[in-house]
Amino acid sequence: MQRKTIATVCLSGTLEDKLAAAAEAGFDGIELFENDLVVAPFSPAEVRRRCADLGLSIDLYQPFRDFEAVPPDVLAANLRRAERKFDVMAELGADTVLVCSSVSPDAVDDDDLAAEQLHALASRAADRGMRIAYEALAWGRFVNTYDHSWRIVRRADHPALGLCLDSFHVLSRGSDLAAIRTIPGSKIFFLQLADAPRMHMDVLQWSRHYRLFPGQGAFDLTGFVEKVLSTGYSGPLSLEVFNDVFRQSDPHRAAVDAMRSLLLLQEHEMPAAPELSGHAFTELAVTGPEIANALGRMGFTHVGQHPSKPVQLWRQGAARVVLNEGAGEISALAVESADPQRSIARAEAFRSHELSREQVSLPWVEAPDGTAVFFCGEGWQQDFEPTGRVDDGGAGLTRTDHVSLSQPFDNFDEAALFYRTVLGLRPELPTEFAAPFGLVRSRAVTNAARDVRISLNVSLLRRGEWAPGVPDPQHIAFATDDVFASASAMRENGAPLLKIPDNYYDDLDARLALSPELLASLREYSVLYDRDEDGEFLHFYTELLGSRVFFEVVQRVGGYLGYGGVNAPVRMAAHRRLRLARA
Repeated sequence: MQRKTIATVCLSGTLEDKLAAAAEAGFDGIELFENDLVVAPFSPAEVRRRCADLGLSIDLYQPFRDFEAVPPDVLAANLRRAERKFDVMAELGADTVLVCSSVSPDAVDDDDLAAEQLHALASRAADRGMRIAYEALAWGRFVNTYDHSWRIVRRADHPALGLCLDSFHVLSRGSDLAAIRTIPGSKIFFLQLADAPRMHMDVLQWSRHYRLFPGQGAFDLTGFVEKVLSTGYSGPLSLEVFNDVFRQSDPHRAAVDAMRSLLLLQEHEMPAAPELSGHAFTELAVTGPEIANALGRMGFTHVGQHPSKPVQLWRQGAARVVLNEGAGEISALAVESADPQRSIARAEAFRSHELSREQVSLPWVEAPDGTAVFFCGEGWQQDFEPTGRVDDGGAGLTRTDHVSLSQPFDNFDEAALFYRTVLGLRPELPTEFAAPFGLVRSRAVTNAARDVRISLNVSLLRRGEWAPGVPDPQHIAFATDDVFASASAMRENGAPLLKIPDNYYDDLDARLALSPELLASLREYSVLYDRDEDGEFLHFYTELLGSRVFFEVVQRVGGYLGYGGVNAPVRMAAHRRLRLARA
């Protein structure tokens, strides 16, 4: 595997915090961002010693800005500035400095002059045993594409001058990647990696605030890295990610997240994810009988009891819920793995360590939000003693369709990467919808067969005490082949189903012109509806149970793959209204 490096700008805290987090996460080296050194209370020589003690090399010092294609007097000042930076690098033990393409008003559009002045800079660097990695900023005044920077480096023709390729600067501009293969690997001095969501905005603002670790955004980082490595590049894979969330997050967690992202780029060298074949069960930590009563009225049967703990197994078809003691939340997900021990081996390889829980024999790890993730093989239900009660199919539920988890704001991208790497699930494109209390972002992760689905949700920019009556909601969605029959059976049995207002159905009629018979059934049973070019989605909800948990019943018709996100604000408003009425 390539060596792995992280820029100190990716992490929060002081330089001491950043170095400790990078070393703990297993990085081989760092890119030292100049500002982190400037505010540090110890000398460059001491930084070098601290890095050595932690097993970290200093692979790049950066950034050196606004150097090339300038008038003689500015060039003289720039060369003097460079010599002082070379002095610092010598103390640090760093041999490569990043020089960004100029955005200075002093610069002129003259490739020959830029090459001449970069040649002069490289000569001075070579005299000190150092190198210049020239990078085209996507917002550079005249040089803003990698192929342009390569033309200048070729024209300068100095062995101590090469390229720094940054995936954000290349991919944000939509550059043709084919020409990368024509660059000799020996002239690529450094490779910086960052992902990002697709956005239409000023590229500088996009870069400074919205970069992500590889695998968290929309860029094809795997293809980009493959093209660079095909040149013979043998340097490190390095992360340079500017992100407002990461720069305020716990640096140790962020560094582990960062390492996972680099390991994902070399997934072919990692343990393969065993096939997952469905949700084995979802565990709810509950207080009191409310959720157990609701499950019974929804047609679930209490079929198993743990022999030594107050833990119950409830089942309807292949839909299973485990009730444990706790604070009223989804406390664990359990997936059916073809090989639970190989699942754990992959989790360990992606920096998620197996944990233990008293009197639990199943292997498991912890997701970023604290949810336990169990890997189940055959026979896991033997941990429960039969109650003698028979699952008779209840209300026609067949299996767990998906589990929906609200994430802390800082964990949203981390969670998607966790499930992608550790479980081998595939992230779907994120969606956003305007909820009654602000914008909500949602992203699902699934396996190829789509029999494991986890929907991750986060409220954006929520501040202060004013918040929904259902903070951080979680729910389990169960599948049925006949949503109206399931709703009818549950209603007859007294299940606490959520009432949807008539205005929703009037709007549905206006928008979609459904048949009067279908619309009447939807209205009668408070079933919501969505459709796309591939199929239909019919679903209904229970009332809120406890402070944040509820259930959903869904019927997928045809090839519908979504989650009815367009209806989420309707459900949220109904839950809020019911909560206020009972306050």
